[in-house]
Amino acid sequence: MPFARLATATTPTCHIGFGLAAVGRPGYINLGRDQDLPESRSVDALRARTHELLDAAYFQGVRYFDAARSYGRSEEFLADWLNARPDIDDIVVGSKWGYTYTAAWTTDAEKHEVKDHSVQTYVRQRGETAELLGDRLDLYQIHSVTPDSPALTDKELHAELAEAAASGVSIGFSTSGPAQADAIRAALAVTVDGEPLFRTVQSTYNALETSAAPALAEAHDAGLTVIVKEGMANGRLADPYAPDALKAVAAETDLGCDAVALALILRQPWAGVVLSGAATAGQLASNLHAAVVDLDEDQLARLAELAEEPQAYWARRGQLPWH
Repeated sequence: MPFARLATATTPTCHIGFGLAAVGRPGYINLGRDQDLPESRSVDALRARTHELLDAAYFQGVRYFDAARSYGRSEEFLADWLNARPDIDDIVVGSKWGYTYTAAWTTDAEKHEVKDHSVQTYVRQRGETAELLGDRLDLYQIHSVTPDSPALTDKELHAELAEAAASGVSIGFSTSGPAQADAIRAALAVTVDGEPLFRTVQSTYNALETSAAPALAEAHDAGLTVIVKEGMANGRLADPYAPDALKAVAAETDLGCDAVALALILRQPWAGVVLSGAATAGQLASNLHAAVVDLDEDQLARLAELAEEPQAYWARRGQLPWH
């Protein structure tokens, strides 16, 4: 399986991945984004920024790269980078289908992405992804599964996904919303011809939103690779927005709030890959320090008090503006 490559990697940062959500399109909901990106958010400018970050991530030991059809031109930017570096063959490339990017490269669109988990959307987007990433694609994930998603019950879709799996592409899913745990457990029960369909799960987990942890542990125990997204809570756990308790622990470690926030996730025994969503080389370097953060029991106890109720967390996330 593709993720076996990570199990044999020896770099301290091999279990930190790089996600392209923040740099594959001009608009996103991360705090501080207006300062993070170049004033010109042209396609060429963001392509250059993405390639800079991909280079920096790879040469600092990152081995998993995560895109999506709805992340603007993220697959295109990643494909361009891969094509220019054919000697890089020790990475895992993941993407997602299920949302269509609709913002037309603007930051003020009424809708930036439209969700559709139908088999027709899968077939269309699988073709689009294949045209860009070809045989470099290792993992294809259903984007943002919720308990009511038809992707959990559509047998025709399951058959299509199983066919892709038989061709060598790992099949996974991501989750979002306050009922992530329910979605994870429902997905674990999906089988095709008696075999589990999904090999990975990508979920939101961070110091503020910890509710999926028991279900992620169950997924890990069932043999799935767990990928953690939004470890920085869309910037809420980074300077200068971080809660005082996190700032205090960061000061004690002499590292950034972001490194501490990601280290908190890396220490979870079920966490296979923790994504950095950095938009600058400085942010990426700081994120990667998470691999060397050592937190004691007192620090962990203080950080545990930051957890919010899932409904409150997701309500606040839903109010973040697209910058």
